[in-house]
Amino acid sequence: MKKIRAAVVGYGNIGKSVVEALQVAPDFEIAGIVRRNGAENKPAELAAYEVVKDITELTDVDVAIVSSPTRMVEEQAKKILAMGINTVDSFDIHTQITSLRRSLGEVAKANNSVAIISAGWDPGSDSVVRTLLEGIAPKGITYTNFGPGRSMGHSVAVRAIAGVKDALSMTIPVGTGIHRRMVYVELEEGADFKTVEAAIKADPYFVNDETHVKQVPCVDDLNDVGHGVNLVRKGVSGVTHNQLFEFNMKINNPALTAQVMVCCARATMRQQPGCYTMIEVPVIDLLHGDREELIAHLV
Repeated sequence: MKKIRAAVVGYGNIGKSVVEALQVAPDFEIAGIVRRNGAENKPAELAAYEVVKDITELTDVDVAIVSSPTRMVEEQAKKILAMGINTVDSFDIHTQITSLRRSLGEVAKANNSVAIISAGWDPGSDSVVRTLLEGIAPKGITYTNFGPGRSMGHSVAVRAIAGVKDALSMTIPVGTGIHRRMVYVELEEGADFKTVEAAIKADPYFVNDETHVKQVPCVDDLNDVGHGVNLVRKGVSGVTHNQLFEFNMKINNPALTAQVMVCCARATMRQQPGCYTMIEVPVIDLLHGDREELIAHLV
């Protein structure tokens, strides 16, 4: 069996977990790691792999798993798709997903490549659950309640703000899909807290939620990558009311995000050129193994 050669672009929390997931996936091999500093100060755990500054330095890459911050995804994915290499990302700004899908879709179709976007757990695998529940109860209301837990995307967005040395954004569920954001910031010397606080609350990641910003001496003392979701739909099947569905999970955030991305990297090899969200991809395409055996096992 020819293995899928995957490059990991970015080596932060998610990138590290992607490497771990690829190492135990029987149908993948790691083509290399793309880091901002390349092989400089190469971590010991990457000794067996080629580590470079740019994906053009790697050979025979089938798919790139883009593990970079959300706001870097579009530029990086376009470049990679234009090389004829498939991409997967965990872009997580819900309101911008449809425009990203159009943007990457144009590049992918023009270069015979495939992109699967927003392939984390939300957006991502939770999106698939919401889609299924809406199908089996077409009328109704779905509430997605996140946390309590650390949001990686929100935390990265805060760390990008001038004056912030480190940050932790906690998502606290209030109920009925409403959330409170608790943001803990460690400031650079001389930074003004009020200026930083205003910038955080004006950021698209936070502008629609109740957000509280607190200054702390050391963010690392608070860090925990656990997260979770409680997803509830109450609706109507046919003409029958009071159908109630609930989905719960408590997870390690980067580990689950990475596993979903690896599943979607596999699925890129089975799609026609273009850009897809997870709800457009056949679920069976996420899995390794013989299709008939999977059907016999899972149906």
